[in-house]
Amino acid sequence: MSNQSMYQNQIESHPQLVSDSILSAVGISKTFQDGEKHVEVLKGINININQAEMVSIVGTSGSGKSTLLHVLGGLDSPDEGEVIITGKNIHRLSIKKQGELRNKKLGFVYQFHHLLGEFTALENVALPLIIGGLSEQKSRQRAAEIIVKVGLSDRKTHTPGELSGGERQRIAIARAMVTRPACILADEPTGNLDSRTAQAVNDLMFELNKDENTSFLIVSHDLKLARSMQKCYELVNGELSAYNE
Repeated sequence: MSNQSMYQNQIESHPQLVSDSILSAVGISKTFQDGEKHVEVLKGINININQAEMVSIVGTSGSGKSTLLHVLGGLDSPDEGEVIITGKNIHRLSIKKQGELRNKKLGFVYQFHHLLGEFTALENVALPLIIGGLSEQKSRQRAAEIIVKVGLSDRKTHTPGELSGGERQRIAIARAMVTRPACILADEPTGNLDSRTAQAVNDLMFELNKDENTSFLIVSHDLKLARSMQKCYELVNGELSAYNE
């Protein structure tokens, strides 16, 4: 049996993984070469995220959490398995179509904000819309609206260097939200912040989840945050399972 047929059978035998799902993965495996060794980082992982769900993944450093997030977001390809985003298998699409799907359906937030230093907050947030083909005027209008939602309407003309760490991360979240994506993938979004600022960013993500009906998949070392999600998973030895305290 071919890999494609095998994973199609897995999908058919796990209809809950794709029915009305925003993001589903079946049988995800990934191996890296480390010198002469083959390191299996992900081993047959299944995960499902529904609309407006808050889902977290915890695990030790080096456990493969970021790798899994990159595969689920179409930024890296699995060696085996399928990733379905709003009904489409992203890894079977052309590079161009993958980019279009990511731009429209997914948002990304990282531990370090990755804002463009020469652009204002408004320009940074508007960029995904402009890349997606929306006019500059409409992109800036939508960007201004989402900046209001993250509580920084008075900072939209400031560059990243003029913002605090918490403000930069709020703008990064606004940039991820601006396309009204189905799901936000966040990799240690509060890992570079002090506890008080981190709590404010966490509260913001829950607020946006409620107001915008957007799903969140958050990789975090913050167990308090992770346990507050509707679903919490732990990645250990390449395998994903429900987190147990």
